[in-house]
Amino acid sequence: MIPFRMTALVAFGLASGMALADVRVDGPIEYGIFESQYKDYQPGERVLTRSNQTIQRTDVIPAKLGTKFGMRYTLTGKQEKDTPLTLLYLTPGVVSPDGKRHDKFVVEQQMAAGAPLDVMAFEFTEHYEVVPGEWRFMVFQGDRLLAEQSFTVR
Repeated sequence: MIPFRMTALVAFGLASGMALADVRVDGPIEYGIFESQYKDYQPGERVLTRSNQTIQRTDVIPAKLGTKFGMRYTLTGKQEKDTPLTLLYLTPGVVSPDGKRHDKFVVEQQMAAGAPLDVMAFEFTEHYEVVPGEWRFMVFQGDRLLAEQSFTVR
């Protein structure tokens, strides 16, 4: 999951003339732990899941390998050529094996006009990613905040 490349999304969007559509969250935001029957996670291992995976609603996340947490929401007004979403993960300070500290991860996500649900999640797949403290997830389109959720990992 590491490293992520940071992008100059806002500058690119304005310079290229891309417009912001009336994209908005429709309905409630589900958040918490994405449930899985898989139990014996190994470092580097990812388990494929479906978008309708059950979410145990909580903002307290266990600090253990294999935990996947985040939010699922419905966006309306999406068009494929719209300004992409920016998923901003603020962390309490993940230190990767190269010794670099990551206080944030930024992911640019193109609009998927036909997708009924959107997901922003983080899965602890490596021991160094399992960092206790506050994790804050934010979804932007350009400079507009569409969704936000904080989690306490312990």
